[in-house]
Amino acid sequence: MEELVAAVRRGDVGVVTSLLDGGADPDTLAEGLPVLCLAVAAYDIPVAEALLEGGADPLRPLPDGSTPLTRAVDGGSHLLVHALATSRTPLPAPARTDMLARARRWAEAGVESELRRITGLTGPIERTRVEDDEVGWWSEQLTLGGTTVRDEHRAILTSMEERYGIRTPFDDLVDRALAHPDRDHVVWSDVVFTLGRRLDEETWQWTRDLLNHPGRLHRLLAAEILLFLILGDFVKRSDPFWDRGRDLVPWAEQEEDPEVLAALLHAMTHDSAPEIEAVGLSHLTHPDPRVRALVPQTVHRPESLTAVLPLAHDDDPGVREAVCHWLAHHRGPEPEVGDALVALTHDERQEIRIGAVSGLAYRDDPRCVEAQHRIGPVARELRDDERLHDVWRYQRRQEAADGG
Repeated sequence: MEELVAAVRRGDVGVVTSLLDGGADPDTLAEGLPVLCLAVAAYDIPVAEALLEGGADPLRPLPDGSTPLTRAVDGGSHLLVHALATSRTPLPAPARTDMLARARRWAEAGVESELRRITGLTGPIERTRVEDDEVGWWSEQLTLGGTTVRDEHRAILTSMEERYGIRTPFDDLVDRALAHPDRDHVVWSDVVFTLGRRLDEETWQWTRDLLNHPGRLHRLLAAEILLFLILGDFVKRSDPFWDRGRDLVPWAEQEEDPEVLAALLHAMTHDSAPEIEAVGLSHLTHPDPRVRALVPQTVHRPESLTAVLPLAHDDDPGVREAVCHWLAHHRGPEPEVGDALVALTHDERQEIRIGAVSGLAYRDDPRCVEAQHRIGPVARELRDDERLHDVWRYQRRQEAADGG
């Protein structure tokens, strides 16, 4: 059906869905291949998902012996592979074995080497950074001789192993993450998520011991995994390490790398042990704003409040925003909290002004009404911010209390 082929080519998921609902064949061929292969080649996950929901077969044998699923694995998009692999439940064992073997081959050989092997070419490779705006991950896309792949094969292997109950050794997962030494790379992130869901003492100890490594990337990876272990699994309502942030104090006290220190402080903020507050307050004047921004979250005693308030006037807007968020959620009666929020309603950044007004409203501070006018015309990207309605909610509460 030409209409479906054209819609898939241009990535029009709305038309694709409409045509499928109208009876179009989800396995319609385009140049001898099912249209699902077009979506796979274009890394078009929404269209691929629409075709799968409409009945497209991810395991359909193709003339060259591949399937849409194996093509997705070779292409290297872990989200695309997840969509195809999970559309058939359960995925047949042979397909599962082949999928894991292919991903492992790419991971072990290296994307560039494997790309050169399958193309037989030795020329320059075109490299492009591909970012997921929704999640914040990125990966590298490599093109050689008309063949394009992404370097997410280690993430495919990691996520699919976990899905099928394969407990990959801790050190192997660490090696996969460090092969892509950037905390925002999809492989690094997937390793953090995978180990962070292993809520057992063995993983906690191995991760904590990794903090002793001389390499900063090893320590950064450890700190991020520890944060996920502390947060626990909200779906299963399991958080065995919720109060273990205090265990990390010795490492935070000696850590010199600001990025690692910030990650450690973030992991520690979910514990209210007094020694954590002491570590946080010791970094009030740290030269890196990422560290200063986390100091308020380490504070739990009312008497420490005044020490944190100067950060509301920090030169870095990220620090001011973090302090504003913390003050807006502070429920203590201290009047200086309201005064600090009023001062923040004059901040140069509109998002901070919105947060400060919201905080005043939640504190039932009448100054929120006048301060609301300082927000100004709301930027397009902030118009759906629920905090913009908090003054109205405050006024409704006041009317109800007055019997109105």
